[in-house]
Amino acid sequence: MSPSGGDPTDGDGGSIEFAESEDGAAGASDPQRSGEPGRRSRSRSHPLRGHPWRKATLVVIVTGFLVLIGGYLWVQSEAEPSGQLGPQVIVAIPAGSGVKTTGSLLETRRVIGSALAYRIWSQMNSLPGYVPGPYAFRENSSFAQVQSVLAGGPNVFPIDVPSGFTVSELARRVGQLPGHFAKPFERVATSGAVRSKWQPTGVTSLEGLLASGTYIVPPGETDRQLLQAMVDRFDARAARLGLASGAAALGFTPYQMVIIASIVEKEGVLDKNMARVSRVIFNRLERGMPLQMDSTVLYSLGRDGGVVTSKDLRTVSPYNTYLNKGLPPTPTCFPSPRALEAALHPVPGSWLFFVVVEKDGTEAFSETYAGQLANQKLASQRGLG
Repeated sequence: MSPSGGDPTDGDGGSIEFAESEDGAAGASDPQRSGEPGRRSRSRSHPLRGHPWRKATLVVIVTGFLVLIGGYLWVQSEAEPSGQLGPQVIVAIPAGSGVKTTGSLLETRRVIGSALAYRIWSQMNSLPGYVPGPYAFRENSSFAQVQSVLAGGPNVFPIDVPSGFTVSELARRVGQLPGHFAKPFERVATSGAVRSKWQPTGVTSLEGLLASGTYIVPPGETDRQLLQAMVDRFDARAARLGLASGAAALGFTPYQMVIIASIVEKEGVLDKNMARVSRVIFNRLERGMPLQMDSTVLYSLGRDGGVVTSKDLRTVSPYNTYLNKGLPPTPTCFPSPRALEAALHPVPGSWLFFVVVEKDGTEAFSETYAGQLANQKLASQRGLG
């Protein structure tokens, strides 16, 4: 070994020289390196500071908050839609419907814009259940407006107009609807305020000119509007059946054909009787005979059916076709489409009389009075006289 390198374990100070730093200070005495209290006095960093999980959590919280705010604003925008209310629509709410079903129906009919928003809004407002039935809404309604309608219960009411009804009978039925009364309705129906295209000048009553069937009456509909709907349906129905051309072919006016159809309706009752009853009417008119129809006498007495007595037959009225020849001045009921068709297309035959001979309403027809008497006797034997 070289004589200049001493043993680091000897006592000549070699070990001290090895331990000293370049500036001559002992490494062991440096507090920054030895872990003494001077080093521990410095603040420590949080263990999650700058950790990726902390940033992700913050992003989720902020995003969730923004979603909640956005969702709330969206629901509010759907609950209070911009723009004006649209046309009225009828929505039938089935029995057992909840918010989900109701919202879907309302969205389909464009009453509301979003069924989902309506469901969320409903949960926020703790709404009660719904009464099943038809409701009238307006398109583009607010959720509050929808709820106001639903809270009031069904507000649309159907009314059935049977064939054979008269204006007076219809008026009594209409008077049962909320917001309608029998006498005002009848006044409008007989005032000429609403007219049919088949109605002659000078005739003000809509007797016979209102179509049978079912009508939906929404809230706020006036008597005039309801009557106009019935007239429009009748006018369209009569046009499809060829009322104008058919009447001309038979030498009558369309209104006269409606009068004949109304008698056919009351006297024939069954489809299988009507075309023959129609032929009896035409045969009697052609021969100048009085029609002698019980239904016209009953109409003059304000009755619908029942036995016609000898006293009834002496009633002085233009509707008494026993005392007066020709047609009565107006129809005596609302004829059905089948009665109108029978009036326009009477079957060939020379019958002048008929009477009910079967319990189901089947009628027997005869050309002579003797034949009529025989049929009446048969009807009596069957308990129909």
